[in-house]
Amino acid sequence: MQSKVQLTDPRALRAYAHPTRMALSGLLRREGPLTATRAAELTGESVASCSYHLRILAKYGLVEEADPAGPGREKPWRATAQFTDWPTYSEDPAVAAAAEALTLAVAENYFHRMTRALETRGELPREWKEVEQFSDRTLYLTPDELKMLSERMTALVAEFDDRGADPSRRPEGARRVPILQVAYVAPEAEPPVGGDGRPEPGEEES
Repeated sequence: MQSKVQLTDPRALRAYAHPTRMALSGLLRREGPLTATRAAELTGESVASCSYHLRILAKYGLVEEADPAGPGREKPWRATAQFTDWPTYSEDPAVAAAAEALTLAVAENYFHRMTRALETRGELPREWKEVEQFSDRTLYLTPDELKMLSERMTALVAEFDDRGADPSRRPEGARRVPILQVAYVAPEAEPPVGGDGRPEPGEEES
């Protein structure tokens, strides 16, 4: 499996911006080759739906058949790369619009997954509750400084990347922990604090 697949075709960007396809892509990266039937069991989608979405992902190089000779829906599929990348800026309006739509879809997917985790957080042992993170910090940075900070954070997290593809590298007690790296330029004028007393961004920490 290669490290990264780059999406630049607006059609591929729009195709990937679908919750089921993002879920299937992530599932194949974590669990390895899966049939449409097994993917349906793990996602709650129908076998026909998974089969259709897997073919769309294959069309744009995000997944491939692990065994082309396999029978119908029982043929296994695998991810082609560990990560998906797309432009954060483009002179092409079609690419820019499709990339922005995909970024929004991914952000919504992050929020949905995090909300589900928070809803079941009560089931976690104390040792995990005490180390989970839910905080933010506002910094004043130049573009070069933000790039440097992002590269340093990425390098730190990458030290544990090999555990994703190789379960034998996971120490006893390790669990799947999504790490979100999000940095955005805040609008010049922040909206006022509402009557519900919610703090401005940068004031939350737990």
